[in-house]
Amino acid sequence: MNKLTRFARFWVPALALLVLGCQGSKPPAAEAPATPSQYLIGPGDELEIFVWNNRDLSVTVPVRPDGRISTPLVEDLQAVGKTPTQLARDMEAALSAYVKSPQVNVIVRGFVGAFGEQIRVVGKATSPKALAYRRSLTVLDVMIEVGGLAPGAAGNRAKIVRTVGGKRSEIPVRLEALLNDGDLSQNVEMLPGDVLVIPESRL
Repeated sequence: MNKLTRFARFWVPALALLVLGCQGSKPPAAEAPATPSQYLIGPGDELEIFVWNNRDLSVTVPVRPDGRISTPLVEDLQAVGKTPTQLARDMEAALSAYVKSPQVNVIVRGFVGAFGEQIRVVGKATSPKALAYRRSLTVLDVMIEVGGLAPGAAGNRAKIVRTVGGKRSEIPVRLEALLNDGDLSQNVEMLPGDVLVIPESRL
């Protein structure tokens, strides 16, 4: 056996094992980042229902407090808790009894959101109301939405009432320090279901 043959018999299998070992040790591919949760329709939202090639069936309707909507040919259809796409498919199923192959688009024009996703502002705000939650929403964003503090508000005694896993907690927020003095340490990030309570001044 010549030297070249001996070299091939020993080193070729060794190199093959080395290559296979390196391939087997590759790290797993990174998972795709999670996409943000889709918007869920809530009571008080304003919906534009567009039915292709059927102008008479295309309407803009509010979501009633009972969570349902009424449109031409479709009465009392549940809307709350669904995405606009899910509601569009349900509308198509309901309209298929009257229209051949209906195609429906649902567009949310006025956002409030499902009850569990809402941010509520109560007490001495200029315009206390419920707001739709969105990612990275902060106390400052909320105060801009409600027009700031109302006269007689005790802004530095405000608090966020938060319920997580059935446990309720209260987070003090000094709104006057945030709004008047620019104290960004008070700019707390809001979570779905938070209630911002602004008490009245004791004076």
